[in-house]
Amino acid sequence: MPRQWITITSIDEIPEGETRTFEVGPEWIALCKRDGQVWAVEDFCPHDTGPLGEGTLEGHEIICPRHGARFDIRTGDVKRLPALCGIRTFPVRVVDGRVEVEIEIE
Repeated sequence: MPRQWITITSIDEIPEGETRTFEVGPEWIALCKRDGQVWAVEDFCPHDTGPLGEGTLEGHEIICPRHGARFDIRTGDVKRLPALCGIRTFPVRVVDGRVEVEIEIE
């Protein structure tokens, strides 16, 4: 499938150490800001389909608000049970203060 860069929001709209969720085409994506950099992960916990964007950040890990599964926002790797598999991540770039995410389009 072809991929496309989509503008999501302004970098100023994502507070440091927090997460914001956006619908981007067919995807729900959680943008996480840590140390001034923005990371994009799917807004979906593979353990029970929980909304990761409602979770908290601790270091570079997002914590699912339902059962505490943890995922690395840089790689998507699972860091703590009960999740058994990782999550998808998306390429992110900031252009003129705008956060852009690369997603597959149909």
